[in-house]
Amino acid sequence: MPLYEFRCEECGLFDEWRAMSECNAPASCPSCQQPGRRVFSAPMLLSGSLRLKRENPEPQLVKRQEPKPSKVKDHKGGRPWMISH
Repeated sequence: MPLYEFRCEECGLFDEWRAMSECNAPASCPSCQQPGRRVFSAPMLLSGSLRLKRENPEPQLVKRQEPKPSKVKDHKGGRPWMISH
């Protein structure tokens, strides 16, 4: 089921999951129960009211990890895969 965006004249934007067969029917506003008209928005993007509901609009900082030194020892012989005797 796709997510459709509707606009209530009194409350503003709201979203509703509906079947495609019901896409053009007016939806009742969850706050005031008045009918709302469908707003056409770009597909596969967050709708207006979902964008406003995001808690942290700032990008998150990622800590850079320094590479760990390798544990492989230097082999000075001709066959590093063999154990010395």
